[in-house]
Amino acid sequence: MRMTMGPAITGVAALAVAGMALTTAFEPVWAHGPTRQKVRESIEINAAPAKVWAAIGNFQDMSWLQPVTKTTGEKGNEIGATRTLTLTGGATVEEELYKYEPDMLSYSYRITKVDVKVLPVTNYSSTLTVSPAPDGKAKLEWAGAFYRGYPNNDPPPELSDEAARTAVSGLYKTGLEALKKKIESGS
Repeated sequence: MRMTMGPAITGVAALAVAGMALTTAFEPVWAHGPTRQKVRESIEINAAPAKVWAAIGNFQDMSWLQPVTKTTGEKGNEIGATRTLTLTGGATVEEELYKYEPDMLSYSYRITKVDVKVLPVTNYSSTLTVSPAPDGKAKLEWAGAFYRGYPNNDPPPELSDEAARTAVSGLYKTGLEALKKKIESGS
């Protein structure tokens, strides 16, 4: 026995599908939350790449970064090594090394714990790379990727994408300038 749908049932089904389409079309569109931000800063240093690497290549030593007053850590430059940076004022930042390539003069690390009041970011990872530049100089590049400090929509200004980019860019520029001055002055 073969069943067929009568015109009334077919019409009701068509109205239901049309109604769902209209309802969906007028539903509010929700933002998807934060997007990954990226910052890349570099500086040319009047020194050989090996000399610049000697200054930054030890994951356990962040003394070249001005707000850092102390670095403690475990496992040296092994993958999975950790360090805790103590900053001026006592705040701390915990980090973990996940890539170390001394032959490429590069390493990558991630922040595992930081108060967003100290650095307004989450899910932060970063890479430092030294490369040759013209005239025997070195280029030091510091690149980072992260999300803003506020994971939901409508962040307060101090935890916005712009605040995160500004803070990271400022940190990188300050650090690179200080390192350039330290290496070029021989201190």
